[in-house]
Amino acid sequence: MKSAVKSATVILTLVGMIPLVNYYGVRPTHASQKQEVTIKFAAKVGDRAFNCGENYKLGKPATTFTPLDFRFYISDISLIDSNNKSIPLQLNQDGKWQYQNVALIDFENKTGACGNGTTETRDIVVGKVPPGKYKGIKFTLGVPENLNHEDATLAPSPLNLTSLWWNWQFGYKFARIDFSRVQSYQHHPSHQSKHGQKDSGNAFFIHLGSTGCQAEASSQKPTTKCMYPNTATIRLTNFDPNKNIIIADVAKLVENTNLTRNQANTAPGCMSEPNDKDCTGIMASFGIPFGIRKQTLEYRFDSKQTFLRVK
Repeated sequence: MKSAVKSATVILTLVGMIPLVNYYGVRPTHASQKQEVTIKFAAKVGDRAFNCGENYKLGKPATTFTPLDFRFYISDISLIDSNNKSIPLQLNQDGKWQYQNVALIDFENKTGACGNGTTETRDIVVGKVPPGKYKGIKFTLGVPENLNHEDATLAPSPLNLTSLWWNWQFGYKFARIDFSRVQSYQHHPSHQSKHGQKDSGNAFFIHLGSTGCQAEASSQKPTTKCMYPNTATIRLTNFDPNKNIIIADVAKLVENTNLTRNQANTAPGCMSEPNDKDCTGIMASFGIPFGIRKQTLEYRFDSKQTFLRVK
């Protein structure tokens, strides 16, 4: 009997010591403990802040344009720790700007010529990671394949914006960056040059999205993965979420593109068509291989994107 009482006393004593062991740090904290971080973005046009209703000199040659839209999706966000490990950012499910592993960045505010957008803007991504110091960030510019071909009229926010959606077959517009030309002369949109180009008219549209998606009809999902996914893996170094912001620079995006010309028999601007040479400089600035199938070895593409940078 005494032996049993003594054993019980020892067990109770050990149980009572567990909080003390944790308190003094002998044992690690729970793996589920995480810290909330906010990733900040800002829109620029060169050294100027981006605003709907303002005019900017863009492209090569420099031509005056005013914004119509500026939004893009990012997904699969990770922070890079001091050991160069990618630590996934668990996004807060806010029911509006973030869903699963996708977040929407929205710089337009429905003023000026940006009438196709929304009054609310969003320049942050909020999520949780384990406590620690981080020195870089990695994410995908685009919507993941498993979410890309849903019905936008039924999808949860922020995937419910039909202005950022083509159809089931091609899915979402990963980025929509549109501009209208400010005319100071009489141009002739119907004129076509001997190089198969014509005047781009009053606007230049940049709609980034997957192409080469095979489906029986545009109202159906593809049966296989799209040949040209047109997503970009963005890696930014020297990024501390407590100190730095990510700049999205439209001037850099189009610095090597003539926005006044448009390849004949293609959509106005760059709508991700693999045969549209108007996309060449823009896709390189996004860090995306242009007109190269992902299934081929040629997809090993290492162009340094210039659209996004750390400040």
